[in-house]
Amino acid sequence: MAPGTEPAPGTEPAAGTDTADSGPVPKGAADARGPVGPDGRLLLAADASPDQARALVTEWVEANVPAAWRAAAAGGRAAIRKARSRADYERWYPVFGVSGLVAARWAPEFGGLGLSADAAKAADEVLRPYNLGRLNPLGLANAAAALFAHGTEEQKRRFLPPIVRNEEVWCQLFSEPGAGSDLASLSTRAVREGDNWILTGQKVWTTWGFLADYGVVLARTDPDVPKRNGLTYFLLDMRQPGVEVRSLRHITGEVDFCEVFLDEAVVPDGQRLGAVGDGWRVGNSTLSGERQMVSGSGSGGVDRIGGSGALHLVKLAKDVTAAGRPGGWAEPTVRQEIAKLYSEERIRGWTNERIRARLAAGLAPGPESSIGKVHQGDLNQRTQALAADLLGAHGAAWESELLPGTEHLGADGAPLDPAEVYADSLPHEVRGMLRSRANTIEGGTSEVNKNILAERVLGLPREPDPHRGKPWKDVPRS
Repeated sequence: MAPGTEPAPGTEPAAGTDTADSGPVPKGAADARGPVGPDGRLLLAADASPDQARALVTEWVEANVPAAWRAAAAGGRAAIRKARSRADYERWYPVFGVSGLVAARWAPEFGGLGLSADAAKAADEVLRPYNLGRLNPLGLANAAAALFAHGTEEQKRRFLPPIVRNEEVWCQLFSEPGAGSDLASLSTRAVREGDNWILTGQKVWTTWGFLADYGVVLARTDPDVPKRNGLTYFLLDMRQPGVEVRSLRHITGEVDFCEVFLDEAVVPDGQRLGAVGDGWRVGNSTLSGERQMVSGSGSGGVDRIGGSGALHLVKLAKDVTAAGRPGGWAEPTVRQEIAKLYSEERIRGWTNERIRARLAAGLAPGPESSIGKVHQGDLNQRTQALAADLLGAHGAAWESELLPGTEHLGADGAPLDPAEVYADSLPHEVRGMLRSRANTIEGGTSEVNKNILAERVLGLPREPDPHRGKPWKDVPRS
């Protein structure tokens, strides 16, 4: 098929919408109840006070969150997980997606409610006990950050509402086999052909690429200039013949990461974000959004990389003492360590509030995003390690109905993948400990983020680069 003979990806109506004369009706609107409009959006004015937000969101929860989930909330996240499956949550999510509460501070035309920081915080406080996690975090954080900072009004109106409603799932296509920490040296090429760009190359460590409808891509459009000057940023339709996705399984047995092969994938010029050659600047908006997500200051995200928090450690430690085992809540050193972790969680929260305040004021993310990312990675690893330590021998061997090495059948009668059986058998704390090992790598390594802080914030000398200023094509690569 010749490029340009099909409708440009992104010009079709968003999934789940009705384009009849009555106007678009988002999926989920018909099922929404309580204080909502015909489109399912919460009837909360942008200038609502925190008390008004709290009252109306409470009413919305009672009308829309299933009673069994609300009842389970008293038992915490473990009880909620027993009361609802992932599939249950995804089926219900459109009601949440159209409410405006997923991204309450975004303007209504972009899928939010336009609330103030204080009102949005009050709304989140009401929602928090029900563990209503935001789906599509890479869209809400990574893609949205670039769209808000560099997208045209048309691009923002086209892509942001389906992100909020989880109608179009996003991934990020930046890292390559030869360009990880030195991202600007990437070699994926984009060549212009008429009104389209043709992309060829390989990306790796693409989170949830196998689920994605769209991806944000950095590609090289000019090899004759220094590496950072020859990049351009694109919004790629992942559901096309020129895109091949292969899953990568990580240490917990689960599949999050992928490698993606682009073989003359087509991107219309209307899905170029920013100017040609300005991709590095646009990409930094996405990287800041990613750091915010990993640190917990963005929309969704931190549950994905988490495990146990300090309050769960208190419960674990008390359970250890109640069972008569040493090393639990009765030990002063254990209580002191948990108190330290709790204090650091509070500091992380305050840092994240500063980041959100800058974004709400229309300012670019400051150094706080790198500070938060570095701190969160280290803090979460220490928190999850203590959780696993408190389990003692149960963190190394545990009882499970799912026995690795034996065949287990899924609901459809087909054999389950042994790695998935292993993943499902892991205790929550063990999964958190294993998953946390990636926290100091994903979203930019801690070493890279420390360099950013040293050079751009503290003003320390830049790291030597013998190839600075050379055209990309003249720089040796492995």
